[in-house]
Amino acid sequence: MGERSLTVLGSSSSIPRPGRACSSYLIEADGFALALDFGTGSFANLRSAISFERLDAVVVTHMHPDHFLDLIPLRYALRYGRPPSARRLRVFVPPGGAPILRGLAAAFARETTDAYFDAVYKLESYDPARPLALGPFVLHFAPTTHFIPTFAVRCETAGASLGYSADTAPSQTVVRLAREADVFLCEATLGPDAEEPAPRGHLSAREAGELARDARVRRLALTHYPGDVDARALVAAAARSYDGEIIVVDDRARIPF
Repeated sequence: MGERSLTVLGSSSSIPRPGRACSSYLIEADGFALALDFGTGSFANLRSAISFERLDAVVVTHMHPDHFLDLIPLRYALRYGRPPSARRLRVFVPPGGAPILRGLAAAFARETTDAYFDAVYKLESYDPARPLALGPFVLHFAPTTHFIPTFAVRCETAGASLGYSADTAPSQTVVRLAREADVFLCEATLGPDAEEPAPRGHLSAREAGELARDARVRRLALTHYPGDVDARALVAAAARSYDGEIIVVDDRARIPF
């Protein structure tokens, strides 16, 4: 059995911490490289981890820019930064996501919006009601509680599992998806224990700990957090309810699972 690893390409919330990128996570197994989300600044961190030509697929959880915007610099790299290749990178977006990407390109692209992406990407919409097989991985999806349609992801391979909350307020669908995951990558946008007015779309670290407890995950990895909090405060807040291992991830961290 080959090594499986998670490399954090971006761990910030929508306001990047100094020197850090927004949401993106590289998952590798058996020579296959998959990115979950590809937010602002993550492409530079990808290049520190692997050659961008090695990336096999990108899966976007929702169409907020801090989760997909670096598909633009990645597009330029694939189009101009290497010899031409017949292989197009598979990019999976949620239902309705492709028109948003094409609309973004329409604001500045000289090419038609189809040609702008289709020269290098095989742009596809995933069905969140069905598993998605990519290389050695099988991905399962569940809707979260967020401000736009958003899907948490469970990534399984060779008996190991990683759950990713994407962006969400407290959600039992996310708990069910993450059940007994080896690693639960969970957002903590609100810091240790801040309150969020309704309608809600994010978690505090305390609430992330509650989700981890209810899902009985083996390890909790807090991410998508702001720049004005101490990591020790995030851990302490999550530990009020979750008694397993808790880590606060940072950009470029590599975590076997």
